Amino acid sequence: MFDEIRFNKIERLPNYVFAQINEIKMKARHEGKDIIDFSMGNPDGRTPQHIIDKLCESANKDKTHGYSVSQGIYKLRLACASWYKRKFNVTLDPDKEIVATMGSKEGFVHLTTAIINPGDVAIVPNPAYPIHTQAFIIAGGNVVKMPLVYGEDFFLDEDKFFKDLEQTFEESIPKPKYVVVNFPHNPTTAVVNLSFYKRLVKMAKEKRFYIISDIAYAELSFGGYKTPSILEVEGAKDVAVEFYTLSKTYNMAGWRVGFMCGNQKLVAALKKIKSWFDYGMFTPIQVAATIALDGDQSCIDEIRLKYEKRRDFLIKSFENASWEIKKPVASMFVWAKIPEKFSKIKSLEFSKKLLEEANVAVSPGSGFGSGGDQFVRIALIENENRIKQAAKNIKNFLKGNE
Repeated sequence: MFDEIRFNKIERLPNYVFAQINEIKMKARHEGKDIIDFSMGNPDGRTPQHIIDKLCESANKDKTHGYSVSQGIYKLRLACASWYKRKFNVTLDPDKEIVATMGSKEGFVHLTTAIINPGDVAIVPNPAYPIHTQAFIIAGGNVVKMPLVYGEDFFLDEDKFFKDLEQTFEESIPKPKYVVVNFPHNPTTAVVNLSFYKRLVKMAKEKRFYIISDIAYAELSFGGYKTPSILEVEGAKDVAVEFYTLSKTYNMAGWRVGFMCGNQKLVAALKKIKSWFDYGMFTPIQVAATIALDGDQSCIDEIRLKYEKRRDFLIKSFENASWEIKKPVASMFVWAKIPEKFSKIKSLEFSKKLLEEANVAVSPGSGFGSGGDQFVRIALIENENRIKQAAKNIKNFLKGNE
């Protein structure tokens, strides 16, 4: 009898590709192997001390241990608004246009839960960060995937994007209600200029869809490139919301602090559904996050420089090991095409071989969608000594598979 009971939402979710790599990784570690792990975008650095100090100070106060508010404390929302004004010259109303979230992933899932009607269609680039696709599935909607095309310099091919977007709208029944964009992009590291958002906002108003933007890696850009915000575009708040997280910028991944801002209708929807789901983050975490956004920002330059140095060192070291990789201009990842001699196998099989034979863990591109299956994502979360060892292992691995 119970075998006949179906869990439709769970059955619509694919198997988590990364779980297979994690299983092999854990087994190898239990066997005593030294695994050099580039597989997860989990910052290895310590949260800046002034932020930790504020957390401790607030946690030592008697009144900070009760329920908080699901929208986020006012001072945190005000700090979010100040951050947007300082970085993008965008003015936001802390009450109506900002909601704090437990990292951007939680906010994204709860937003889709609030706004998706059964059968609604969202357009998501392929490849994509998995939750950008699966959140709509969990909410009972449908996803149309659209190829993400970018150049050798990792800048998005805007004309191709909008040509494909027009075609997708023509072919989709019902018409899409939402378009997801994520630049700097995870996993490909692709980036855009403000001109892209101007065209997208214009199209959204013409075709009547909402834009959900994710700029989690906005502060991690190199070589003079500056990440734009869609909210810099005049009238963007009529059609768009944007997610940001402190996870990467301030080495606060485990703290789970982010926010969504922009369109008042979508912000109100997220606020309302969160009021049913949670009481907000632990207040001392929110107080410390306020200091992160409003306090000394020199830590950002230090974190950015660390990733830039690791990027350069990894690409040079892997090139010396006979694996050529293009240099990204943003994010904490490199998006590496599988070496030519392995071009006939898929990314999951290659990642398994690399892990089992070279003790190096990476994320298979197929975990981000079919458009990533000739690539692997390498997170810049190991220091230079570990990168050097990984390159040595890879060199031996490639020679051994000649």
